[in-house]
Amino acid sequence: MNNKIKFDIAVIGGGPAGMISAGRAGELGAKVLLLEKNSKLGRKLLITGNSRCNLTQAEFNIREMVEKFGPNGKFLFSSLSAFGVKETIDFFNEHGLETKIERGDRVFPASDDAKDVLDVLVKYMAKNHVTVLCDAQVISLEKNGNRINRLVSNKGEIIADNYILCTGGKSFPGTGSTGDGFKWAKDLGHNVTELKPALAPLSISEDWVKSLQGLSLKNVEVTVLLNGEKKESIFGEMLFTHFGVSGPIILTISKIVSALMKKGKVTLSIDLKPALDFTKLDNRLQRDFLKYQNKFFRNALDELLPQKMIPIIVELSEIDPEKQVNSITREERHGLVNLLKSLNMSVIGLLGFEHSLITNGGVHIKEIDPKTMRSKLIENLFFAGEIVDVDGPTGGYNLQVCWSTGYVAGENAYLSAKFVKSHEKD
Repeated sequence: MNNKIKFDIAVIGGGPAGMISAGRAGELGAKVLLLEKNSKLGRKLLITGNSRCNLTQAEFNIREMVEKFGPNGKFLFSSLSAFGVKETIDFFNEHGLETKIERGDRVFPASDDAKDVLDVLVKYMAKNHVTVLCDAQVISLEKNGNRINRLVSNKGEIIADNYILCTGGKSFPGTGSTGDGFKWAKDLGHNVTELKPALAPLSISEDWVKSLQGLSLKNVEVTVLLNGEKKESIFGEMLFTHFGVSGPIILTISKIVSALMKKGKVTLSIDLKPALDFTKLDNRLQRDFLKYQNKFFRNALDELLPQKMIPIIVELSEIDPEKQVNSITREERHGLVNLLKSLNMSVIGLLGFEHSLITNGGVHIKEIDPKTMRSKLIENLFFAGEIVDVDGPTGGYNLQVCWSTGYVAGENAYLSAKFVKSHEKD
């Protein structure tokens, strides 16, 4: 594509938001071009949900869904009303992809293969005659007044009635999400809020954490403390890594941790047995100790804890591992109960964008019309997906933002281009 070619709509970014916006605009009859900097579409989509693609969250109450995104969540009300969770599931089902709902109301393709989600989007665009251009590096978006008048790329100059920026954030830069769209948005006059890693693993200072690498804990409660004061608690699954902790509940609280670290020391307190209060856990320990009364302490916790965790708990309890269980004092046992109910670790920080699932921050929502996803500053510019300053917890929420805002942006970019064409004829 070396010559100047005119399109109704040019979509920049071949991720989930870009593909569904391009497909929707094409479905309505627009002449659409999608530009993707990588050699293939949907590279980040293919690795989401451990390559299974948690494509949405089965929360059908829009108000409940919006609340999950915090203060900026209200911005999503219009797009979720136009194309919400039900519409998303119906869309994929109607295009041949069976879905299933798993624990935590997470929606996955029945095949457990993210490639099947990508195939639906690629076929959707092909059916609606979208021109897809890969290895397309956008150099600049140039404006005249309050309109973009051309897009300059390594493939040539492109002219369109409307442009949709779906370039994602800065997370997983190896997939192409290097923040290019934020620069172009700024160049066009938009404000971009501070960009930070979100849904990111946490680095922990305690050395014993490293020895638990690979251990996953289910049904635990993690409490976030700032200078010893409780700030937030969350229940679910977590994972120990060579650098600290990760897993669903850790990723979800990482945004809170990031904000709190500016104010003081942040500590995580893990309740390994949240279903049991102090008294019930103490009684459980007494029963176990009675059962194993002639064993050494280090061999008496097999029924209570994962095998990999026992040496760590034994060491942190400061009870002699060679001590017979029937010799453990009441004070020692109570200390062990407190440890199991409050296993503390100090947070060093969040891992960077290369490990975060999404980006916190983006194009300021006050500069985007939530009903159309159209820029309030540039009349032929639309935004969709992670480039917008809205982010939610793990569990399919952020992909739903892509589907909803992408669909709305594609539809309204088409309507705007149609309006422009009708007036050109007049």
